[in-house]
Amino acid sequence: MSDDIRVLVVDDDFHVAGLHRDVVAVRPGFTALDAVHTAREARAVVRDQTPDLVLVDVYLPDGDGLALLAELDTDAFVISAATDGATIRRALRSGALTYLIKPFDARLLGDRLDAYLRYRNVLRDDRGADQEAVERALRILHSGDTAAASSSRSATEQLVLAQLDGGEVTAADVAAVTGVSRATAQRYLAALAARGLVEVALRYGTTGRPEHRYRRA
Repeated sequence: MSDDIRVLVVDDDFHVAGLHRDVVAVRPGFTALDAVHTAREARAVVRDQTPDLVLVDVYLPDGDGLALLAELDTDAFVISAATDGATIRRALRSGALTYLIKPFDARLLGDRLDAYLRYRNVLRDDRGADQEAVERALRILHSGDTAAASSSRSATEQLVLAQLDGGEVTAADVAAVTGVSRATAQRYLAALAARGLVEVALRYGTTGRPEHRYRRA
């Protein structure tokens, strides 16, 4: 989709880069660009394809990933095997929104991507934000680990499902509460319905137009 978040993976290990790109590629709301393996390639892709998010390793064959991060005018996650506090603090100081230590379960990256999507929808380009929105966005951004123990549901999917506890809702209702876009809420609700966890009914709204309403099965 044209409004998907475009993600670039930068990792010198071809296998690892491919794994991380695959996690991005199957995530609703995201488009995965071809992975690159050097700082030089990353600079060229950022310049020519303007990704929204870069997943960058600390150690690159032609330079320092954190120095590269400081150059790029884009959001970024740092993904690295480095575990020392100095490197982690430097990554955050250089602009990393989060830091993932290799190796990790692919679900953790998926959860972080879901959290980033919600963060972006709270702090959208086309509307202003008050202090409450800023605080909410930061909480969302750093809550990606809350569902890491779940083997079958992402953090966002759990959040969407939780909105059905009070009765019937629309995709717009879910979007307003969770911070995801209406289209993303619809995709999650449709997937939950396909798995038999949600029931869908067609009802007429206040405007007289039919709308889908969702409830727990």
